[in-house]
Amino acid sequence: MGAAGSSPSFAGGPPGPVMDRDEVDRAMARLGAEHEAIETSLLALQDHAGRRLLEGAELTGVTKDRWASTEQAISLLWGYFDAYSAALEDTRELRAGRRWPSRDDLVELTDRLRGRSVTVASSAAHPSPSINGPAKLSEQFTLEELVARMNELYASSLDMVVTADSVWSALPARIDLLSAELQRTRSLAHSVGVRPGEHPSGDELESITHELSTLRAQVISDPLAFWRSAPGSSAPGGGRPDTDRYDRAARALEDIRREIEAVLRVRQDSEERLIRLRDVLSRADRTLTEARSARGEVLAKIAASEVPAVSGPPTALQERLATAAEYRRHSQWNRLSPLLESLEREAEDELMRARESLTAVTAPLAVRAELRGRLDAYKAKVARHGLAEDPLLIERYDAARRMLWSAPCDLRVAEQAVLRYQQAAAEALGPRQPGPSGPNDRRGDS
Repeated sequence: MGAAGSSPSFAGGPPGPVMDRDEVDRAMARLGAEHEAIETSLLALQDHAGRRLLEGAELTGVTKDRWASTEQAISLLWGYFDAYSAALEDTRELRAGRRWPSRDDLVELTDRLRGRSVTVASSAAHPSPSINGPAKLSEQFTLEELVARMNELYASSLDMVVTADSVWSALPARIDLLSAELQRTRSLAHSVGVRPGEHPSGDELESITHELSTLRAQVISDPLAFWRSAPGSSAPGGGRPDTDRYDRAARALEDIRREIEAVLRVRQDSEERLIRLRDVLSRADRTLTEARSARGEVLAKIAASEVPAVSGPPTALQERLATAAEYRRHSQWNRLSPLLESLEREAEDELMRARESLTAVTAPLAVRAELRGRLDAYKAKVARHGLAEDPLLIERYDAARRMLWSAPCDLRVAEQAVLRYQQAAAEALGPRQPGPSGPNDRRGDS
């Protein structure tokens, strides 16, 4: 609106020095420009979409109280503007009738332009009775004071209208879009058995539905309750809509939507996952069967060795797998989804345990095989060096071989026999390794 200013006023004559003709014309031109700016602003406020919505809405809470005050302020604005327009028009007529105003004319023009020459009836200045004393019949203003008062009322009125309009422009449309997404999610949830009273997510969907319905009604009736003013901002509508409740509902719905999508994926690939689960559990069962068979072999062939016990087949997992298949047959996808996830983890763990059990059980056989391989490797090495007929080596080899190929085999004793053979072979081979000076026969002294 027009620029606000303030000037001292004095009763009984013009304030300050009398204005000359040029000063009068400049002042009237400036006041005329302010009049046009004020009129444009008031008409824009009158046509503002937010104001029209406020007039037609059933308001509650802080918005209802603020709008009641704002309606009075807007009514007062128009009363002030009418008085301002009339005073300015009278002053223009006076100036227009005096091409070369006299001293008395300039005194009167100065009084009208600078003095408290505008009288506003009490019905305009005070729409409601004052609680501080008897109501005044009228008030006097200078034109500058009246502009300043109108600017103040306009700023507060526009702030209220813009704030309400900003909230209405931002939140209801977003709530409606989220509600549409909520309906789609509810339809998907029902298709996979996620219903209120039967699944936590079904109950949560009902809670979100109620929250969005309540939130929308509150936003429509009391938009100012959902406004955060910007600290230090004096501009009309300085701030932003408070979307905390909307954001919480949106996040909760997104979490449920992801959960429903996971359940939908279960419906699509559940058969394949069940087949994989059966295969994993079957491999675990076969591995455990092999481990039990190997344990019997170890106990029969290896003596003085601690062989760990082998657990039975994963019957509990098989029972839960049967339950999962039952859920699939009855399209209970919401129950099948978490069960499949836990079964997949536990089945892999069971297969790993079965393999570890087989490794632990067959460890003595692996040790025996390693000792046999070492014994035969040293025998071949000895033969390559022409010591295959060495009586000591033959004796120690035969002793070690009898222990390793007898049942039950005492691994500790057999290992010592292999070490003795290795030691004898190393002693027999040691003097031959220098090469150039020729082999030394350790039996030459006999």
